Amino acid sequence: MVTTTWQMPEPIQPPDWLQQQVGNFAALLLCQRGIVEPDRVAAFLSAAAYQPTAAAALPEMPQAIARIKLALQAGQTIAIWGDFDADGITATAVLWEGLGHFLVRGDRLFFYIPDRLKESHGISVKGIDQLRSQLQQQDRNLDLIISCDNGSTSLEAINYANELGIDVIVTDHHTLPDLRPPVAAIVNPRYLPEEHPLFHLSGVAVAYKLMEALYDQFPERDRDSLEKLLDLVAIGLVADLVNLKDDCRYLAQRGIERLRQKQRLGVKLLLEQCKQAGDRPIDISFGIAPRLNAVSRIWGDVRKCVELLTTDDPNLAKQLVAQTEIANTERKALQRLVFKQVQAKIAQLDLSTTGIIVLVDAQWSVGVLGLVAGQVVAEYGRPTILSTLEDGIARGSARSLSGINLYELLKGQEHLLLGFGGHPLAGGLSFKFENLRLLTEALDQRFWSQYGQLQMRTIAIDLEVTIPDLNRELFNQFKQLEPFGMGNPSPKLLLRNCRFIRKSHKKIRGSKGQKIEYLKTDFTLGDRQGNQITGDWWGHYAYELPDTEGECDLVVELIYNARDDFYHVRLMDVHRSAESQIYDIVTPKPQAVSAIAPSKLRLDSTTAKAHETWRTLLGIAKYLSRTGESVPRSRLAAKLGIDHPRVLAIGLEELPRYGYAVQHDDHGDLISIRAVNLVPHKSWQSSLFIQSVNEWLFQHQFVNPEILAD
Repeated sequence: MVTTTWQMPEPIQPPDWLQQQVGNFAALLLCQRGIVEPDRVAAFLSAAAYQPTAAAALPEMPQAIARIKLALQAGQTIAIWGDFDADGITATAVLWEGLGHFLVRGDRLFFYIPDRLKESHGISVKGIDQLRSQLQQQDRNLDLIISCDNGSTSLEAINYANELGIDVIVTDHHTLPDLRPPVAAIVNPRYLPEEHPLFHLSGVAVAYKLMEALYDQFPERDRDSLEKLLDLVAIGLVADLVNLKDDCRYLAQRGIERLRQKQRLGVKLLLEQCKQAGDRPIDISFGIAPRLNAVSRIWGDVRKCVELLTTDDPNLAKQLVAQTEIANTERKALQRLVFKQVQAKIAQLDLSTTGIIVLVDAQWSVGVLGLVAGQVVAEYGRPTILSTLEDGIARGSARSLSGINLYELLKGQEHLLLGFGGHPLAGGLSFKFENLRLLTEALDQRFWSQYGQLQMRTIAIDLEVTIPDLNRELFNQFKQLEPFGMGNPSPKLLLRNCRFIRKSHKKIRGSKGQKIEYLKTDFTLGDRQGNQITGDWWGHYAYELPDTEGECDLVVELIYNARDDFYHVRLMDVHRSAESQIYDIVTPKPQAVSAIAPSKLRLDSTTAKAHETWRTLLGIAKYLSRTGESVPRSRLAAKLGIDHPRVLAIGLEELPRYGYAVQHDDHGDLISIRAVNLVPHKSWQSSLFIQSVNEWLFQHQFVNPEILAD
């Protein structure tokens, strides 16, 4: 685990006209996000008021359109080269459907998407050979490849295509290589300045812009065919977690409006399957996207997903939707299994000197490694690379946290890698297993020299509210500001001085009762005035919450349950009220910084965390004594956020002083705790354990990566 600090925004007084237009809370959010001028507010709130950027503004778009027109005029065969995630699948569907108005699909237009379980992202030599063989069986030559959501770094395969007389147009949004690839055109917004309104386009959005530019060349074509692609664009944009600003926001807004209309058969059935209305980004990120992604994660081949998104056959669409649901159910179970195995490996690491977690296991499925790596980043606060192993080659996924550019760290290690690509926060890679130790050491050394210390997880709080504020009116104010996502995050709300009135946890099963162990704690929250609201905390046990006697400060999100028509909160973080680590403002005023010595801030932070760790240990002891369950030492350490064995041992040695008997199995791995003769609660002040945790935290996070000596 990683220590969390909270940051409050700088106090702002919104103008009266803005409060009257959108409400006080929404006005505060807009001002905090720098959207104050009337014309910017109008363009932010309504796609109709935004002036979209012309497709021709993308680099090399004219060259790309000229080459496509040549293919159309010369009767050439075009192959779309897609990718296997939701952004790549929707991008493929956009080109498949968009170009299908110019070419006969399956005759002069084909598509190819790598099998996730057998191949990597991007254009490959093997894939080109496979595609050519497929076309030759139909007496077709391959003349032009158009990639979508990939291809910028596929230099070897592009050179191979050139040798065969095959032209390549790359449409992509991933990080660029140092040298321009030898292609007919490369349409990638990463060539633009970061402040350009098209810079953050995802793969599907770039593909749509390509179709927009093509349709501009044929004014006689029905533009409605182009408009019908926007629901696919919204799915890919939201799923790929790109920065939803400027044209990205505009396209997402328009796409979600079309999504709400449910005019596309496959999308309509997907929304019905996951019981979503389709009018909010959350319907994509928690409904459609996981199901599309699950197909490649479990089965590898996603060609049926493109068919699902583009078919007009009701029976076929129903069959394909059912398959996505099965895949998603299996994905959940597999992800949980792999995460447990990864945690067991992490327990063997010395996290005090580990800047980047790099793990390899031949039993892991490559399909879920990106998801699990993201879980590890959230749980342990370290950039993480997880790989599977086959025939001496490690292939996997990398995830990072804000402020640590993992792509740049990997970019310096090309000599140890067979390939890599992606973003600052996520990517894929492959390397020879024999290079594992050298790669790990090189990445770790560069991490410590570049970043100096481990990052503390920070939650940026948007607004302070009360329980009575958490109602339909507040939800409707927030809904005006959707779509939320990267660059426009869902509001994080601070609740002060609340108490947990009720709390309990349960394991969630799949839609058809499958045994998927997803943990959720439900609770009821109350304030001093007697107001209450229900909430949930995913992936956590009830005993991890503070006792019901004490008051807490919480960071939550407001959630609307459309199925049952009620509002509740989703817990993001919690601290005892007297111990909340809230640093006054995001951009502190000079006097606020100088008023508190850095050393005092550090000591206050670690001391509060140490007390909270002791209370968590007591809560776990209480739970284990009541249920009779045992817990692996690694799991206990992870829940407490302690990765040093001696500190954990001190805590276990202290428990008998308070009436708990601690027992270990023969190997010392499993721990069971039972109550023998509990002492009064008020005397539970383990000064030795708190002192040990306090010292460990201070040295671990602020002074030196070295931890307490055994």
